[in-house]
Amino acid sequence: MATPEKAAAIAELTEKFRSSGAAVLTEYRGLTVSQLTQLRGSMREHATYAVVKNTLTKRAAAEAGIDGLDEHLVGPTAIAFVTGDPVEAAKGLRDFAKANPALVIKAGVLDGKPLSPEEITKLADLESREVLLAKLAGAMKANLSKAVYLFAAPLSQTARVVDALRAKVEEQGGSAPVAEAPADAAPAEAAAEATPDAAEGGDDS
Repeated sequence: MATPEKAAAIAELTEKFRSSGAAVLTEYRGLTVSQLTQLRGSMREHATYAVVKNTLTKRAAAEAGIDGLDEHLVGPTAIAFVTGDPVEAAKGLRDFAKANPALVIKAGVLDGKPLSPEEITKLADLESREVLLAKLAGAMKANLSKAVYLFAAPLSQTARVVDALRAKVEEQGGSAPVAEAPADAAPAEAAAEATPDAAEGGDDS
């Protein structure tokens, strides 16, 4: 029967598994306290890095519905519980492991699916969320510029036609012949011509 302390530790680990988008198991044998502190600090934005007990972690993973980690829970284990960008977290672990070979990436889980060390490395090679969003924003901006150009072109052409008609009217010192006006303008002109008659009818009454 688990002691209250163990039960509390299992509950805490279970909650970490449930609230994390990803988790990466590592072996930290050979790392100094200073190196572990450095690793925690480098990952603070995207993950929390905690040394765990294997037996308690197995129970917590089972309660959280996480499979595929038990066989890797051997030896000194620390887990990066990822609450931010999993790509950036994977990059941080990969880069730290390159500089400090004592850190061994053993396995992981992403959105409930097990990850091998090779898959974690591939995840680290992806572009970060910020870079992808920046590229998406750039693509959207480019498409928007194209759309604005396409909409603006017909409008500018229409403006030039209107200006030409207005200039012609001013040269003739009167209204432009109906035949020279755009077809879409006929209803408006008919309404304009009908207005004086309506006004006169109102005066007669």
